Amino acid sequence: MSSIESIDEILLNHQPALPSSRLSLLEQAMTKVVLGLGILLLLGLVFQNEMVWDDGLRPIIWEPVEADAGEQGDESYTPENTAIYTFGLLASVVVFQALFRTLNLPANNKMMYALIAWVCLAPILRVLEDADFFPSSIDWLLISPIIHLHLAAWLIGIGGISHLVGRRWDHVEGDIGELNIRIRLVPLLCFALLAMWALLFRPGYHANEMGAFWIIVGLVLGFASLIFTMHNTRGWDSISRGLLSFAVGACFIGLGHWAQLASTPWLQESGRMPNDTVFWPALIVLGIPALVCYALYKIGKDDAQQLKLCGFEAGVLPEGVSIKAWEAEEKVVSKHPIELLSNKALLASPLVLAMVFGQLCDGFATMVGIDYFDYSEKHPLSDAVIQYGGTISDSIGWDVEGAWLFALVKAALVAIITYIFIEMRVEKRQSHLRMLIVLAVLIVGLAPGLRDIGRLMLGV
Repeated sequence: MSSIESIDEILLNHQPALPSSRLSLLEQAMTKVVLGLGILLLLGLVFQNEMVWDDGLRPIIWEPVEADAGEQGDESYTPENTAIYTFGLLASVVVFQALFRTLNLPANNKMMYALIAWVCLAPILRVLEDADFFPSSIDWLLISPIIHLHLAAWLIGIGGISHLVGRRWDHVEGDIGELNIRIRLVPLLCFALLAMWALLFRPGYHANEMGAFWIIVGLVLGFASLIFTMHNTRGWDSISRGLLSFAVGACFIGLGHWAQLASTPWLQESGRMPNDTVFWPALIVLGIPALVCYALYKIGKDDAQQLKLCGFEAGVLPEGVSIKAWEAEEKVVSKHPIELLSNKALLASPLVLAMVFGQLCDGFATMVGIDYFDYSEKHPLSDAVIQYGGTISDSIGWDVEGAWLFALVKAALVAIITYIFIEMRVEKRQSHLRMLIVLAVLIVGLAPGLRDIGRLMLGV
């Protein structure tokens, strides 16, 4: 009997983990809270609209969105709406991971790649909104947090289509299954991408005087990249490859509009014209995080490959094994491949690399934007750190704002989060929770960081 089999036999003597089909007490409680709050909100809007909406949610939620979409833009967050958004994000993570798990949706690296592409799409669209590309009738759809809800609707739609069309052929071996997936799914994804372009991008052409060359290039690359991605993801589950292919295509279309803005700038609602395009901020904001991630990948790739060959996922316990059982047999499981290899292997995983890149990108983008381009911070807590950094700068005679301190705090936070993440072990049923936690971190880190670098480079 192998050592792994021996360890498995010992672990079987403990109470097994909760089945994936059952909700934990926390999941049940949070689901009830969300449903309860939703019902109360609906009743309040119907029977006490003035109190709930006019005097309550409208000044806290909607009016900042309107102001952000207006000529001035960049409306600051308040402690009230920050608290609401934070609770909403955390509640969504708990509720949706339970839903995704019960639906048996994938929670692997392939799905993580797809979700990262969707996170990148949000700031690409957001920068165009900052540049006043979208007409006032739809620009509110591209303002945080509505942009994330808006793109979530697209994601669910694309994911649903991909799953329904491809599930019959996912497990059919050979060219027959792949051919049927492509014949059915690629045209639908292309049509959906065309619909997004028509609904979001096309109205902006009538509102702005601009060229068309780079827009056309972006459209060609968008549809070509969709087909190319589908071609190069053979063997993936349909939902992951559909989500990734569509998001990559949409990103290229958006970047084509970025290039058009740089080539033929259009007048913004405020009367300002974008400044000259600059590229050096990207060397800092994207280059340094990329180097850090490359170093982490080099450290962890060998252990990641070994763990994959053993048939295990980094940081994820074998099916049916509980955290309690694993910790109770600490000495025994110390010889298990998951314990021996997971810490380094996680350094090479898209979960950790995306978190590290996103948070560092956000930190450096804020530093460059505020200290060298006279931008300002919207979030009250982040602004407090920056203001304190400015006090330090003044005391030592340094002629910069205090965003450098924010970048240092972000770097320290990244190190702490990474350490906790690689030391953490999760049950198989918690894989979706871990993935959505990372997604939430990317939404508040990678998305604003990429938006900031886009604005810096394009002079918006």
